[in-house]
Order: sequence, then C-alpha cells, then structure tokens
Amino acid sequence: VQLQASGGGLVQAGGSLRLSCAASGRTISSYVMGWFRQAPGKEREFVASKSRSGGSIYYADSVKGRFTTSRDNAKNTVYLQMNSLKPEDTAVYYCAARNGISPTSEYSQYDYWGQGTQVTVSS
Repeated sequence: VQLQASGGGLVQAGGSLRLSCAASGRTISSYVMGWFRQAPGKEREFVASKSRSGGSIYYADSVKGRFTTSRDNAKNTVYLQMNSLKPEDTAVYYCAARNGISPTSEYSQYDYWGQGTQVTVSS
C-alpha cells in the first residue's frame, strides 16, 4: 500500500486542521492505521492508532480530547482532525499502516509510511 499525507499548514494556537492520508494499492480496511509526528530534534512520537475493524482507537495523552482519527473506506482515506492546536503540536505528521488487527503506539510495528506533512502552530 502507498500512503500520501496532506493537509498540513500554518495555524494559530487554538485553531484546527484536518490531515488526510490517502491510500492506494490496497484498501485501508486491511490495516491498522496510525498517526505519528516528529518535531525538530526529537524522536518520532505516537499520536493515534485505529484498529483494522475501527472499533478500537488509541490516542496519546498529549492529544486526547483534541484530536480525532477517522476513516472513509469509500475514499480509502484516513483523517486526523486536530482541534485546539498548541505550539507544541508543531511537527511533521506521518500516517502509517500496519499489517495486523490491534492498534499500537509502537512505530517499529508499522509496515508502511507516508511522506509526512508539516504542521506549524504559532503562538
């Protein structure tokens, strides 16, 4: 599967953005879909993960209550809705797909990665 992330940009603190991750080659319902981010000088950080069935979702504590991941199987696309953005959310955001059933925060367990999209939150 190939993944293409988009939707990043510059937004003021308190604002919202919606990231998209379009998949091709295989349906996203075959995968656990995850979101990660990496700020300059920092390690890649887990954001959200959704089970293959869609019935189980994990969020990082830092984004819980502000971010929501969803997917549209008809469009073969996964979304990350980000509300109440903070300057510390500034990072390159990546979507990823995992061959498996259960969601996980461990990035080494994901098999496919998109190219990343930059999100910058100004104070």
